[in-house]
This record gives sequence, C-alpha cells and structure tokens, in this order.
Amino acid sequence: MPAPRTRPAAIALLASALVAVGVGPAAVPAAAATVPVGSGSYSDTRPSGTSGPTTNTGTPVTPKVTDAARNRPVPTNDWWSSLAFQRYGDNPYSTPMYGHPLTYQATAGGLDVGYPTTPAIVGDGRQYEYAHKRDLTIGLTGLNSPDTKADDWSDWTVTPYWSDGARTLRTTIGHGSPFVYAQGSGGNAQITTAGSPAVFADQGNVLGITVAGHHYALFAPTGSDWNVAGSTVTAGLGSKDYFSVAVLPSTDALATFKKYAYSFVTGSKVTWNYSGGTVGATYTLTTEAKEGTERGTLQALYRHQWLNTKDPLTSYTYVSPRGTMKVRESASFTTSQKAAAVLPALPKSNGVDTARLRGYLNEVVNASDPFSGASDTYWTGKALGRLAQLVPVADQIGETGTRDRMLGLMKGKLQDWFTAGGASEFSYDKNWKTLTGYPASYGSDTELNDHHFHYSYYVYAAAIVAQYDPAWAADSAWGGMVKALVRDAANPSRTDTAFPFLRGFDVYAGHSWASGHQGFAAGNNQESSSESSNLSAALVLWGSATGDTSLRDLGTYLLTTESESIAQYWFDADEQVFPSSFGHDTAGMVWGSGAAYSTWWTANPEEIHGINVLPVTGGSLHLGGEKAAIRRNIAEMERENGGPAVEWRDILWEFQSLADPGEAKAKWDAGHAGYTPEQGESKAHTYHWINTLDTLGAPDATVTGDIPTSAVFTKGTTRTYAAHNHGSTARTVTFSDGKTLSVPARSTATGTGSGSQDPDPQPPTGNTFQLRSGGTLTTATGGTAGSDTIASGGGANHDGTPYQPLVYEVRGVNGTLTPGAQTAFRLQVDAGTTVGLGQQARISYDFTGDGTFDRTETYNYFATDPVTGWEEYTQARGLKASTGTARDLAGGTVRLEVWHAIGNGTSKLQTGTDKSVLVIPYS
Repeated sequence: MPAPRTRPAAIALLASALVAVGVGPAAVPAAAATVPVGSGSYSDTRPSGTSGPTTNTGTPVTPKVTDAARNRPVPTNDWWSSLAFQRYGDNPYSTPMYGHPLTYQATAGGLDVGYPTTPAIVGDGRQYEYAHKRDLTIGLTGLNSPDTKADDWSDWTVTPYWSDGARTLRTTIGHGSPFVYAQGSGGNAQITTAGSPAVFADQGNVLGITVAGHHYALFAPTGSDWNVAGSTVTAGLGSKDYFSVAVLPSTDALATFKKYAYSFVTGSKVTWNYSGGTVGATYTLTTEAKEGTERGTLQALYRHQWLNTKDPLTSYTYVSPRGTMKVRESASFTTSQKAAAVLPALPKSNGVDTARLRGYLNEVVNASDPFSGASDTYWTGKALGRLAQLVPVADQIGETGTRDRMLGLMKGKLQDWFTAGGASEFSYDKNWKTLTGYPASYGSDTELNDHHFHYSYYVYAAAIVAQYDPAWAADSAWGGMVKALVRDAANPSRTDTAFPFLRGFDVYAGHSWASGHQGFAAGNNQESSSESSNLSAALVLWGSATGDTSLRDLGTYLLTTESESIAQYWFDADEQVFPSSFGHDTAGMVWGSGAAYSTWWTANPEEIHGINVLPVTGGSLHLGGEKAAIRRNIAEMERENGGPAVEWRDILWEFQSLADPGEAKAKWDAGHAGYTPEQGESKAHTYHWINTLDTLGAPDATVTGDIPTSAVFTKGTTRTYAAHNHGSTARTVTFSDGKTLSVPARSTATGTGSGSQDPDPQPPTGNTFQLRSGGTLTTATGGTAGSDTIASGGGANHDGTPYQPLVYEVRGVNGTLTPGAQTAFRLQVDAGTTVGLGQQARISYDFTGDGTFDRTETYNYFATDPVTGWEEYTQARGLKASTGTARDLAGGTVRLEVWHAIGNGTSKLQTGTDKSVLVIPYS
C-alpha cells in the first residue's frame, strides 16, 4: 500500500461526493492514501513508477482551461478534447475538430473554419476522409493569443477562449451547428478568408460571401458594416461585443439564417427516457437573444437522428462524413427508437447437447490459469468477460458447481482490482478527475484512452455476479466500486464534481470516442464500437440486477442510440454513408473526418471485421437488426481474406449467426475441432451461441418487450420470445406484437408464437412490395395494417420536389426489365376533413445498389377529398417527370417517396396491407 500522507482537500471532497450518491463510506480517515468505498477502495495517488496524462514526449499535463472552468471535470474523449488536453508540446491551441457540418482548428489568430464537401480516398484505398481545410478564420483585428483554452462546455457544444492581454475572444461551436457564435473585446470583428471572397449579398451588417465554393453569411450587430479588403473582412462592433458566422446550404437560405443569427446558443442538453420497449430522447439548445426576441435556432441532424425523428425538417441539407445532414428549424428535436435487446445469455434450447457443453465448460474452469496471465486492465477485463458469458450457460444446464466456481473466480479478480494497495488497483487523478486502473494499457493512463472499453468488462462481469449474489453488489459491499467505474466512463450526472458527464459517449454523434486527447489531424476516433456498446449492455444488466432503473435506462439509451450509429457509420447498413469511391462495405475505425478499413494494430481483414463484433454477448443482439449488412460484411471479409476466417473464426461465425444461423452452424460443424478461441471467447460459449440461434432463429428487432432484458428470435414463421426477470417477484412481459410471457423471479423464460417471415430476408423475390411502417418495402405478405403520417407541406408548393417525404426502400433487388411494362402503385391515403391537400409520389431506381439513383419517376399529385376514409392514389394520375433510362436490377435499390405537393395539413398513408403496394416492372 502507498505510504500514508495528508489527504488533499480535493480528495476529501471526492470522498464526500461518493457518499452523497451512495457509492462511498459514511466516514473517511482524515489522512490516508486509500479511499474506502464499501468493502473496496481506490488510491488517491498513482502507484510508484506509473504515469498519468502526458504530452507525446512524456511531460505531465493538466487541463488547459480558463479560471472560470478550473473546478469543472473536463470531458476528455470528446470531439473537441484537444482544446483542453495538450498532447503536443508545440501546439497550445488544438488539433482539427470535426463538429459537422463545420470543421475547426484553434490558432493564435482565432478559429479556423472549414466545410469539407469532397471526400479523399487515402491509405491505399483503405480510408475516406473529409479532411479539415480552412475556408476562413474568425478572429479580432490584431489578435495574437499564446494559447487557446476551454472556457465552457455542455453536452455537445464548447466555447474556446483566446486572450493576448489586449484582446479576448470566445466562440461557441457544436455538433450540428451551422453557426459560430463569437464574442470579442479589444478589436474589430475580423474574418480572414483562404482566398478572395466573392460577395453575393451585402446588407451592411449582413454579408454573404463565397469562399472555395462554400457559402458563408457574416452577421455583425445592427448599425455595423462589413468591409472587404482582399481576403480580410472586418466590422466594427461599436458598443456591442458579438457577431456570428454561418455556413449556408445555398445562397437563397440567407434570409432564414439571418432570422437566427443573433439567437446565440449558450448550452446543449440531451434527456432520455425508456418506456414499454421504446427509447425516447430530446436534444435541446438553450439560446440568448443578442438582438430582438428570436430564441429559436437551426440544427443539422445526423443520419442516425433524422432516421428516427418525426419532427418536421426543412429542405436544407449539408454534406458530412456521416452522410447527409438534414436541418431542423427549432431549438430542439426528439427521437424515438425501439429499444435494443439485452439478455444475460441466449436462452436454453434443445439445439444444445448438455454433455458436449459440459465438456467445453470444464475446459475453461479447469484451466491452470483461467485468466491467461492477464495483468493490465484490458486483458484482465477480457478474461472476466469470457467467464461472465459462461455463468448463465452453466446455470441453464444445471451445472451449479461449475457456475459457482466461475463466480468465485470473477469475484476474486474483481475484488483484487477493487482494493487499493495490491499489484492491481484503481487510482484517482484529481487534476483530470478520472479513475485509472493500474497496470494500465493502450494509453488508458497517459492518454486517458479506452476507459469505456476496459471498464465495460468489469461492469459486465459484476452484473453477472449481481444476478446470482445481490449482496455482493450492494453499495456497502463491492457495488460501490462498480459504480465508481461507471461514473468514470459513463457518468449520467452533469453536477458531479468528481467525474465528467458521459466521458466516452458523444450524445450528438451517437457513439463513443476512444482517444482521451483527440490529438489527430483526422479528429477523434473509435475502433471497437462493440466494446463501447458492451459497456451500455453492462449498464442494462447491472441496473436490472441491482434495481437501479436510472442506470438501466441510461444503458438502454446508450445502447439503442449507438446501435443505429454502428449500423450506419461502421457497417453502412443503408449504403448511404460511405462515399461511392470508398471500395469497402465496412469500417474498422470511424474518425471525425471519415472512416477507415483498418485497425490500430493489423491490416488482417479478420480483425478489421471482428473488432466491431467482439465481445459477443447477450448485448450483441442489436447487430442482428441489419442482416443484409452482415451478409455484405462477411462476404467482404472473405474476399479480402482470400477465404473464410481462420484466426478469429469464432467471432465471425457468431456474427454471421445473427443473420444466417444455419450457414454459421455449418461453418462451426466443419471447423470447430481445429481452432484456438479468440482470447475473450471460449468453445463453450461459441458452441452454445451458434447452436441456440440455429434452433431459435436470428434476432427479430421488429418486436420488442416492455423490459430491456427481453428479445425475440424468428425462424420461419415461429417467433421465440425470451425475457430475463432480475426481480424478486414474478412478472409478465408484454411484447409489441401483443404476446405476453410470464417470467418467474430471477429467471429467464421463453415462449413461442406465430410471426412474420424473417424480418430481413435474403434478396426479395417477386415484383409487388407492401409498404411497412418504418420505411420498408417488402415482398412478404401478412403484414399488420397501420399508417404513417405524411408531413404538412406548410402551405407552400412542393409539386415535383419531395418535402419531408415518407421514404420506403428495399435493397438487394435482382430483376429483369419486362419489355413494355411500367411502374404501378396503389396507395391508400386519407386527409380526414382537411381540405386542399395533394399527395405526390416518386419512385427511384438504383440499378446496381451503388448509392446513386439512376432513374426517377415523379407522378402527378392526387387531390384528396375532405371526407374521412381511405382513397386510392395510383399511377393513373400520370407521370409528371422522369430521369434516366430503365434497365435490369442487379443487387439494386428501389425507393418510394410520398409527400404533400400542396396544402397545409397532415394526412395518413396506409401501410402493412396489400391495398398499399408498389409494383415494379421486373421479373
């Protein structure tokens, strides 16, 4: 144990904070180097010979913040962290920061701003990037600051600060914001452009300029005037101290942006809720009116957000590395998603041979060293995870002795780490307000990297222990230390003085970041999205096992949100994000500037594909929501690999089983005898996983239960419903298709029922497609009648141009064009009693599925009557316009869009029946 010394006041305050949230002890010794937390403890000093955060040359660093922010926990692992974490001794400003749509870099003269719209393919074709390139610099005349500090921040905005003694500048920037809000003193507002700007609008204090093909609007206080002299644009601020700059989607957007130019954003906040199988979230900006009374603003939503919102969006869009961003005219928006499923383990099935599984379990539990020599936080975590997956599996087949031996191993290892003074411990850094495990690894100490990766395994293992031994997990026992790790990696509190809010998770980007300092030209990055979501699943299980519904719901929000981001940004599930010039179907790493088909340590395709799958757990089921993407992923891996997987075959078999269990089982049957499991895996778990899914079918994400620890599997027309009840009394779980399941206390239960065919089948056959709510076209029959709401046209004329359309799509379509045949559709629409509405349809064909629509057909709109009841809109209204020439479909995409060409009101479009269908002219 480190030698006792006088405890700094900050550590005493930390101990008090831990007590306040039920994590720590009732009293702490006045002087000690160890902080007790229940039965465990952590150190307030690092072990001898170790390091905390440093520059790249090993010099210790402290947060680079203003006095106003001095006592706030700094959000490391964010999109802007290089403002506060000076990784490079010769750069006291920042590295490029990717807010999207804008990019930024702090310099001595102010804030460099860019809007990259053209991707570059680099790294021998392995990476696409929309790299930061300066269009202009926002500053003050004469500003020459020796550094830039973080002055303020909120959930997805930050305020950098410059001062050179005579001049001060603050700018507020954020994800999704097309504006930069500036406040300065000691000089005139100054915009320095990368080339001579072309002026397209001059209204005195409002100036529209085009730089490098991008349109910007400059807004000075009323009464000021912008002056252009070469590449320098200045405006006196008079008695005011504010100005703003916006990137415009088009020059004709100037009037709309002017409306909000003086409504300065002062903060950002997300709230979330879970209810009945649905996760809702609201993203809100707070604003201050610098002039007038306008308090609204404009926000650009990422793809994972606008896919899941019903809020009206404008027709404005931006380019980004995450695909198209769509603009909302409001200070808030909401999203709603079906919750991602989590189970402690796949349920028991008759596809698993008990004797065979028992033999595989014995191989693990009887190993001479079940932890394989692991000593650092990451590899110890992997070993804990391997055991945690097998505890419920052993319990299923009545191997309680094996179960309890594994629980004992896990408890012993967790308790070693949760007790300060031994060979392994956690240590609190009062400057960076972080809890780091030593021995550290992969920069978890010097760079504050990967805490969410490493700690995910500890929380997951602790959740499994808590499932079987609730007393062990009590705050007064070992649960306090589990919560301390949670607060470091995924703290839900914004008022906690000991740890920052959600260190690793970027609520607006929809996923986590791995680098603590963000010190790269490409921004921040995350490689293993699956180890990030492992923490979220662990929170669901820990919260469920301990009765902490707030942590359970946090985990559900994080997992559900990140699952959509993973599908879109790592696996390009809709084939709408990766540039067509990027020749890959998956990314091993996502960067602020783009994505890369690579890992940090190898170019081996198996690891590139597998690193975003492992660890395979009951929290991995969300991956099965995009089965076509899994099939493309596996096919690409085998192409790049020159054949099926060898080293990580178990991980990739398990991944394939989420889409095609039978094919995965065939690979297991042929190859299980001669492989070495991945270091976080075991033959016991892989055998159980693959054979269970082969029996039950792949996960069916279209149906959810009303508790997070529930899941549905579909094989043919049979659905299997599963749920785990962590509570002490029996309960009934209700699923979204009406099925109910009685689940005894502290047990998993299953039931079966009739369902639809595979919700994400192999490429469709036939040429008649039903519309399904959620944006799907399917050749499957037997849907449930429902309806979607067609957004109001807002009283404007949108004839021929989609405006906030409903979008239905099917991919992977093969078909031979039928000579002389034409597209046909029957759409049931109802305007209720609203008058003057006109629904319009457009059908688009991407013949090869490359992301570019080669033919579009826009039909004349249909004027509905003001009498409640369905009316039928068909192609007989006539073709208004078309582009491109029809040809055969080869893995193509077909899209239907429906919107209001005229009118000021909403209407309904029927879904889920053969009365609303699209018929394509193919056989």
